[in-house]
Amino acid sequence: MKSYTTRDVARLLGLSEAQVRSQARAGFLILDRGPRNSYRFSFQDLVLLRTARDLAGARVPPCRIKGALCKLASELPSGRSLSELRITAEGQRVIVVDGATAWNPESEQFHINFAVADSVGRRQPKARRLECLGQPASTPVAARAWFELGADLEDTSPQESREAYARALALDPEYADAHVNLGRLLQLDGKTAEAVEHYSCSLRAGTSDPTAAFNLGTALETLGRWVDAIRAYSHALTMDRGFADAHFNLARLYEQAGRRVAALRHLREYQKLSKCGPM
Repeated sequence: MKSYTTRDVARLLGLSEAQVRSQARAGFLILDRGPRNSYRFSFQDLVLLRTARDLAGARVPPCRIKGALCKLASELPSGRSLSELRITAEGQRVIVVDGATAWNPESEQFHINFAVADSVGRRQPKARRLECLGQPASTPVAARAWFELGADLEDTSPQESREAYARALALDPEYADAHVNLGRLLQLDGKTAEAVEHYSCSLRAGTSDPTAAFNLGTALETLGRWVDAIRAYSHALTMDRGFADAHFNLARLYEQAGRRVAALRHLREYQKLSKCGPM
């Protein structure tokens, strides 16, 4: 499998070589060594370094990034890689998402969004408006109202949000955005096969939003359907050649498949499109 030098990583991720070496010494990567004891990075290492870079860009303190990633690396079960997890920032905290579970690795507390008060205030007018529509209202207006209610409820009541999106789809089975949003919630809940079907329905409905194809790719990866995932990411790029994350994920899958020329081509595209700030 191809390895990358410190210079390669710095060029691809928009970092200085000193920043790359600093991350290499942080302890969350298991690195090979090359000539003169130089670092050699795998593609999975690139994924993790990109995560660390993005966390820094979200203003998470460096000590917190290092602490969270090192703790995760030490506690991860054998055979699993940090690159399999979705690691994001919420304020200055690091949040890890694995399927339907989210937690803060520093405090070991499960993560719940308690922003209820604001959502309740926004929810009531739409709820009352839906009651006024009545049961027979099989119209695009009713479908749109259910969709908007689903969007309002996502953060505070995912189950009710899913139900609202389902109501929108019952009224309009080709409501592409509702398929995408419902698919994303199902995917977060670990119902990946159902998510795949909704993403596919959105694409069949003719959506021009590349998010449907990109999300389909991530779900197919979870199911181990690598070839289909490559097709999905490629489809996302037919709709938006500037979709940087699709290029990055394609590069990773092509690298895993041994198609190094294709992997490097997409890495270069990702590099051109990414606007990387300092860590």
